[in-house]
Amino acid sequence: MAKFKKKKSKPTPEPEDSKKESTQEEPVDVPETEKSESTPEPSKEPSISEAEKSEKDKKLNKLFWLRVALAVIAGTAATFIFEDIEGEDRRWASIAFMIIVFFGTIIVAKGMKMQLPSSDRKKVVTQAIGSYVFLYLFTWIVTYTLVHSGSVSTGINI
Repeated sequence: MAKFKKKKSKPTPEPEDSKKESTQEEPVDVPETEKSESTPEPSKEPSISEAEKSEKDKKLNKLFWLRVALAVIAGTAATFIFEDIEGEDRRWASIAFMIIVFFGTIIVAKGMKMQLPSSDRKKVVTQAIGSYVFLYLFTWIVTYTLVHSGSVSTGINI
């Protein structure tokens, strides 16, 4: 709780008098129970050495690039795997494939045995999730467009 001292000076009747006001304050007795020294709380997390932190960052970096590479590969593969499916079902099959591949990367990440503090446990799932989803969809759309562009009469002939 904050400790504030009350000002013990007389009120000033005119604005000019405020400049002449003395700044002496009477000492205020603070009871012993209110005096407290700020002691840092011991953290509940074990301290992590620089070598362990560096190893953790390397593994998270490896997981990031694994997901980016798998997004490009799986997005390209989805164009050819779901060629026989027509209409709306093709879209849902590709999205389900994207989710299954992502869960596969979570299993691979668990196998990497990253020593993460409890506050960073979500990083195994959230690391590069946005990049993965958008790269998958971008790659899938671009490859599908390039593969099927020659079959449309107004499309680009490659």
